[in-house]
This record gives sequence, structure tokens and C-alpha cells, in this order.
Amino acid sequence: MTHDDWADILDGHPIFDSQKTHASIEEEPLELSTNSLKRSVSNDCPHFLSGRRQVMALKDADLIVAVGSELRITSLGDTRLGKSTRSYKVLHTPNVQFEIYQIAPNPSGKLLAIAGAYQVAVVVLPRAGYSKLVSTSIDCRSVQVGQFYHGSKSSAPIAKIEWHPWGEAGSTLMVMTSDGKLREYDMSVDTEEPRQMLSFLPEKKSKSFMAEDPADREIASFTLGKGKADWGPLTVYAVTRSGDVYAICPYMPQNASVPSSYIHALECFIAAKQEFLSQGSSAATTLSTLYDYQSKYVTALIRQLPPGTVFPAVSRPVPMHPPHTIKSASLRQGPFLLQPSPRVLDGSEGSDATDIAYLAFINDDDEENDGETERLGIVMITYQDGKVDVCLDVDKVEARWESKQETAQELPMLAVYESIDLGLISMLRGCSTVPSKDDVLELLQANHPVLLRDPIHEDRVYVYHAFGVHALEFGELLQCLATALRADDEEATSLRRTLERSTVTQVTAMLNTFSIQRKCSNPVIAVCIPNDIFLSYSIIILTSVFRVTCFSLTLRTDLSRPQELPDAYPDPSTVQPGEFLAAVEGPPAYVSLLGTEPFQPPSPLSHPSGLPSFPRMSVGAPNTKNEFILTPDTLRYFGSTVESFIAQIREVLLAYRTTEARADLQRSEVLRQQEKCAVMMKKVEELKCSRYGDAEMRVQKIMESHKALTARLDRTLQSLMQQASPELSESETKWFDELRRMKAEVLGAGRYDEASLAARISLLKREYDRNISNLKDMVEKELQRKKRLSDSAQHLGVSQAFELGEHSNAERTKISELEKEVVQLASQLELSVGRPPSQRDKPEAVSH
Repeated sequence: MTHDDWADILDGHPIFDSQKTHASIEEEPLELSTNSLKRSVSNDCPHFLSGRRQVMALKDADLIVAVGSELRITSLGDTRLGKSTRSYKVLHTPNVQFEIYQIAPNPSGKLLAIAGAYQVAVVVLPRAGYSKLVSTSIDCRSVQVGQFYHGSKSSAPIAKIEWHPWGEAGSTLMVMTSDGKLREYDMSVDTEEPRQMLSFLPEKKSKSFMAEDPADREIASFTLGKGKADWGPLTVYAVTRSGDVYAICPYMPQNASVPSSYIHALECFIAAKQEFLSQGSSAATTLSTLYDYQSKYVTALIRQLPPGTVFPAVSRPVPMHPPHTIKSASLRQGPFLLQPSPRVLDGSEGSDATDIAYLAFINDDDEENDGETERLGIVMITYQDGKVDVCLDVDKVEARWESKQETAQELPMLAVYESIDLGLISMLRGCSTVPSKDDVLELLQANHPVLLRDPIHEDRVYVYHAFGVHALEFGELLQCLATALRADDEEATSLRRTLERSTVTQVTAMLNTFSIQRKCSNPVIAVCIPNDIFLSYSIIILTSVFRVTCFSLTLRTDLSRPQELPDAYPDPSTVQPGEFLAAVEGPPAYVSLLGTEPFQPPSPLSHPSGLPSFPRMSVGAPNTKNEFILTPDTLRYFGSTVESFIAQIREVLLAYRTTEARADLQRSEVLRQQEKCAVMMKKVEELKCSRYGDAEMRVQKIMESHKALTARLDRTLQSLMQQASPELSESETKWFDELRRMKAEVLGAGRYDEASLAARISLLKREYDRNISNLKDMVEKELQRKKRLSDSAQHLGVSQAFELGEHSNAERTKISELEKEVVQLASQLELSVGRPPSQRDKPEAVSH
């Protein structure tokens, strides 16, 4: 057994033993059949009882399972490494006295929200190291949530519970009841009263009568939107049993922790909307007030940002509260128009909606085209008959508030891309004879498909229901749509061609829990996918009889736009002259056997996701052995199954042959290229050895000929110039005369010309040398005198110092006069001399 084989590790694990719990679980039907159908769908409460089940969850490497009203926990990491035997601990929670239908750990992994049909509670999970305790039971603190609203069978049933990802410290729990009330509880503040409440259904007037379907007044599920620079994260979507979709925006937890980058991105989004509106749009009058409200809302959020979070600072979570600048409540928007209308499955008269999920294609690595892809969202809606509507969120919801002057607004719209058929109707029809066909189809009334997003690959969604599990792959769809949105096409022809090609969602049946023999099924009540570095990537499925099934999945790279490889031949327009030799006209010298197009692997081998090609069967309890009875229905099922296996084997064989033929062709191509390379190397050796000397001699001769031609060209050019202009022109004559005049002025007319600049410079130099020696002597005497004065200054009297000052001033006056005479003489001779010694220590005056 390998450490990553979860089927062997979890098979027979005592945590899935349902016989060790209370007798209450035995009273509930563990299988779905025509006998237990009436009990499954009937209830005495005025609201619809949700069939949503999720009794298994993963907190890091710990597996938590709810069996009846009992919570169990075990460490998968220790079990996988063989550090402990197969055992579990019971979380002792005296306040939990109801059967658990849903469990959900909070983002921090410290709290566990549990919900029954009508009650909600929160359990504080034990710390790490609980598995080392000797006792089989661990006392855990638990508290009932909103007992006034969720405390009895007369209250509205629980539709769904979910922790808000932006709740501060992960303590914000959202509880949706079937009457359309979404209540927000903050576990760190108050567990009894909700901090906020959203109503997705209008209050029914007591004195009015309106004929309407009861399914229109019951909410089946809700989900949160997604986005990076729009109102998506602040939007809540809800779906009724009739399939109507509503949205409320904006919604923020009372104590939220919001990334600072999102606030700045939302500010830019609103500013762009207002700028576009200011350009003179036709809807300027109706949207100006709305955008002003949105701007006030965002401005109030920005004021809550602490210093140091100004864009482009590194994003970090910032504690925030919903702004109160706008007193009106958020407007309920909807119902959404589904265009075009979703198709109805063959053999189905329509069924109730069960779940809704929002899928976004957000790639953080692709920053260049972030603006086009981040707004691409998909809304999925599941129905009881196995239909999944895939809708594109082309016009995202924006923040709106209730107003008395609110005019009639256009209903929001979702573009229906496709309606997926999970094949439940055809499976139930094909496994039964004609007289009992309708009875088996009635099992769909108790079917409640649930959507579960893959925590690692965001483009994969799992749908688990009463008859098994299906996997939906949206990778190719999102990739094609993102590529079409990136295209710079004003007429949207790229997007139109993409939609016409109709890239469909890949649907894979993973598990089948329907028994052909007994005409019953064991509904799937939980699906978990490990998202821990110490646990391998796999999926764990649990049925109503606590039979566990595991699949090892394959990790793949994230979907992104493939980088374009450089062409084998450069573009002629980008090649510099002389960089490459020009290609010889005609057929190419070498033609590859592989062709120019890359090899595309066959479809059976091109999706190594780890998903089974044929659904695995999981029927009956793990420890029971029933006698097998051969019936015409089982024979028919075996025949169809064997036929499917034979078809898949044939496809795999054909794919193998195609791949093997390609491998043989590549081997032949490698041999041809080796032979061609040997010929090229031989020719290169010939060029380097035998022909190298000849080529060098030819190059030397060419260089000598080039020198001779250059000398001849100079002589020819000189003769042509003499022939073209044998005499000097007027400009040249004037230029030479000016040069002669300048030469006579500098050097003089003769050797003894005293007016020349050279003679005057020589005279000035002699005078300077004659005076500079006297000046230096005077400077030295002055320095000595100052030194003597400084030494004897303390012995001199006032009269002596005064007399010395007069002599010094007289000498200074003489020196100044002498300096002036030297400067005047230099100016008369038009020469530049240095600064006088008395002014060398003074700063130079800057002339302006």
C-alpha cells in the first residue's frame, strides 16, 4: 500500500462506522427508493425542507465527520504516515442535540459551523495534538446560534450556511433560511442576534391575494460573487426553487477585513464610469444619481484606510465597517432574465432548482490582459432532474439602493451559454422496464444536486447528488472566451466566432450510487478535496450508508494564454541587411517528415486529469453482503456497461496506434536529421581545412586590389576636381586673403615689427618677470613684519601701534598704486594677467 492510496487508508476506517452512534440515525432512510420516497420529500412545515447535505469536512490534515448528532475527528496526516492506528476522537458537544446535515469550518480553522434541519450551532475545534490524548472523547465548547430564529421546527428550515471570506478573524457566519432571510452572525460579538439581515423575498401582504407558485417564495441556496475591480465581491446571489435568481449589492460584513487593493481598484472603476458618463451618454440623467451614490459609498470606504495603504502600496487586509453615509438599504435586484431561455431536458416537465455557484476566471500571473479576463464570470444553477444551466455574467451587478423615487429599472440579465444534462433521466429510464419507468423517475423528487468548487483548480466544479458525482471542466470554455475578449475587435467578430464554435463543458461521471437490481440509490452526502501540502491531491466521497470512495487526481498547470513560440524562419521585414544569407529560390533543401503543424495527442490521452473514464460503482453498505439476483435489468445494464468499456478500449487502442506511429515517424526523422547533420559537418570541415588556404589567399588578393583601387580613385577624383574648377573661386580668394591678414597681425610684417601681437606679448612678459621679483620680495618682507608684529604686539603701546599702522597704510597705498599701474599696462597691451597678490585671498566677484 502506498502512502497516497486514500482508498486503502480510509476503507474500513472506524470514523465511518454508523453503528456506533445513537439510534436516531437508524430511523432516517439511508437509501433512496420508491418506498422511502414519500418519507424523504414529505414534511409538516410550511416551508420546503432543504436536501442539502455536507457532513464531512477537512481542516488542514484533520478529517471531521458528522454521524447523526455526533462529531468525529481524526488526523489523516498521522494515519498516512503510520504514526497512529485507525482511530478517531469524539467531539463532546452537549448543546448539539439535533441531527447534523451541514458542517463548515471557518477560514481560520478554529471554528466549525453545524446545521440541522432547523438549528444552527458553532463548535470550537480542538488544538493540534489532540490525537495524543488517551481519552476517546474531547470536550469542546459549543454554542447555539440565533435560537430565537433557528430553535424549533416552527421556524424556517436552514437552506445553507457559509462563512464569509472577508469576515474579520473568520468569525462572520451567514445563515440562509428557506423564507429568503440571510442573517449575518458575528461569533466574536453576539451569537443570538444577527448583525445584519438581507431579505431576498418581499414581505407577503396579509390583505392581498395573489396566485403564485409556492416555489417562488422559497430560497434554495445562495452564493457570493467574485471579482477584482468591480462590485462582484460585494454581491450576494440567491436562487429560488422555481429557478429565479436575485442579487443584493452592496453587502459587506459588519466587521470585515477587506484587501486594500480592492478598495483602490473599485475607486478607479467608479471614476471610469463617471468619466464615461460625463462624455454625454444617453443615459446620463438616470445614471448620474446612481454613480454619485456609488462614489459616496467608495469614498466612505477609502476614509477607513489607514496611512501607508495608498496605491501602489502592497495590498493587505484592512478592518472596515459598512458605510452609513447612505441611509437607504441595498436594493434587491431581479429576477434575472435568462437569455435565451434554458432548454428543458427530454423526459422532464421541469424541476426545482437546488443550488447556485459563481465561478470566476481570475489569473494573477497574466497582468498584461487583466482587465479583460477578470470580468469573465459564470453562474451555475443545478436542478433536481440533473440539469445544470451555465450562464455568462456579461453584465455584472452594480450597487443600488432603495429609493422612493426609484423608477422602473430594466431587469438584470444572464446569458445562458449551455444547459448540461447529467444523464440522470436517461439512466433511470434505461435501467427499468416500461411499466415501472415512471415510478423510478419519481426518485428525482428527492434529488438535491450540490455544487462544490475545486480548491486547487478554479475551473473545475463537482456536482454531487442522490445518484453519484459528476465533474465539470470549464477550462477550455474559459480559455476560448478569454482569448476572444482579448482580441481587439470593435465588431466582436472574434467573440461571435467563439460562441458559434460552441466549446462545451467537459462532463465526467465519477461515481454511480444507483443500484440497477434494487431500484434504489445511496445518495452522496459529502465530498471533500484535500488542500494541504502534506496530503496528496485527491477527492473523498461519502454516501448515505457511510461508504467512502476515493480518487487520486492529477495536478496540472494553471490555465493561461500559451506563450507564442518563435518561428523557425525569421520575418523578412525584421532582418537587418547582411545579417543572413538570402535564401535560394526554389524548393527547400530539406523537408521534414513531421510536417509544419505540431502533433495533437488523441482525445483519450490529452486530458490526464485523474478522473475516471467510466463511473465507479458504490452501492450498498461497506460491511454488508447481499445475494446477487440476475434480472433482465441487470443484464441490460451489464450489456451497456460492457459496450461502453469495449468502445473506450477501442478508442484507447486507436490512440495508442496513432501515438506509436507518430513515435516511429519521429525516430525516422531523428535518423534523417543525424545523417543530414553529418553531411553538413563534413562540408564545414572541408571549408575549414582544404579550402581555407585558398579562401585566405583570395581574400588577401582582394584586399590588395581594394587598396590599389582606392589610390586610383583618389587620383581620379583629384583630376576631376582640377578639371571642374582650375582657378580659385571668389569666396576661396577672400578666405585666403583673410588668413594672410591674420598672419601679418599676429606675427608682424617683419622680424622687428613692434606692433605685432607676438612682440607685444614678449614685451609684457619681460616687464612681468622684472616686476614680479620685487613684488615677491615685498610680500616676504610684509609677512616677516606681520610675524614680528604678532610676536611683539603684546609689548607695544598705543602710540607705537598707531605709528606702525600709519606706516603700514602708507606702504599698502604704494603697493595698491603699483598694482594698478601693472594692470593698466597689461590692459594697454591687451594681455590677461593674474589677480594681484593683495586680492588673491578675497573671493572673486561674480558679474551679472
